[in-house]
Amino acid sequence: MPPRIPFFQCLKAPSVTTTAYCSRSFTLTTPAQASTQTQRRRHHDPYAIAQAKARKAANLSRQEVLKKERAAALGDPIRGNTTPYVQSFDTAISPEPTTDAIHTRTRIPQSPDTDVPGPQTEKDEHLNFYLSRSELDQGVSHSQWLSTPSPSDLRDLEATSNYTDDRTPDQRLSDQKLSAETASEALRRISSLSLGSSKDRLRVNRQRCIASFGRHNTDTTLPPKPTSTIQPTSQTLPKTPRVGQDTGSSEVQIAILTAKIRALAEFLETRGKGDKVNKRNLRLLVHRRQKLLRYLERKERGGARFRNCVETLGLTEGCWKGEISL
Repeated sequence: MPPRIPFFQCLKAPSVTTTAYCSRSFTLTTPAQASTQTQRRRHHDPYAIAQAKARKAANLSRQEVLKKERAAALGDPIRGNTTPYVQSFDTAISPEPTTDAIHTRTRIPQSPDTDVPGPQTEKDEHLNFYLSRSELDQGVSHSQWLSTPSPSDLRDLEATSNYTDDRTPDQRLSDQKLSAETASEALRRISSLSLGSSKDRLRVNRQRCIASFGRHNTDTTLPPKPTSTIQPTSQTLPKTPRVGQDTGSSEVQIAILTAKIRALAEFLETRGKGDKVNKRNLRLLVHRRQKLLRYLERKERGGARFRNCVETLGLTEGCWKGEISL
């Protein structure tokens, strides 16, 4: 029969080791219990609490500073930098002045603060209602021809008994010229894009983007992309000659998306602050442009075509690098 242990009932808890000898016992504290007691004392120490709060506040402020520095380095992912070409999207008039377009019309505004609508230059080819400058001039000349009576018609009118006109021939001619100028000015104002809608300006901006970034025009001015260091194993076939205007290349689509993004961002900042549908549309347009920019950079290897697109449209690295959150 095994011997009985008389002091076995003295053990109280598994975390505390109690050793008893006849009339003497002592308690040993485990490391886990010691660390817990230290933490409890630290949580109740006001000096330690103040230090922890100060460290947290310093870390949060530093994170905000770093976040602002990264955002400033990448730039605005929506608008980018404002260039003359991007600023011309608001009026749909080309910003590049030519020698023929410097001479403005003799129309003088009534006050220096306001200006009358209408084409401001003689070579402003972008008009509303799908009109061209030649068609407008032809229509104005035809209306003047219709409104100008011939000398024989004037003699017939004077011969009639019910014709009474006290004006002299010179006065009659000056009044006729004044009415013709008024009619031609009215036609020019009606056909101007300054009186058109945003949809009309977007249509003209789309045509301008195709003419400025289309490869049917830029192939003769921009150098080709850098060649790869790896030699192709098989001989490449010659390229098929382009027919018509280039409307599907990446740079053309990026320019058109930039025009849409600028118009939509301007609307959301001024009149559509509560428009959630257009906020989602803006987010979709920005991310679609980001994908095209990444593809163009990878495809052109950062060549002249990619740099020309980015510099002309004022796009920053935030437009295609990192994650865009609006």
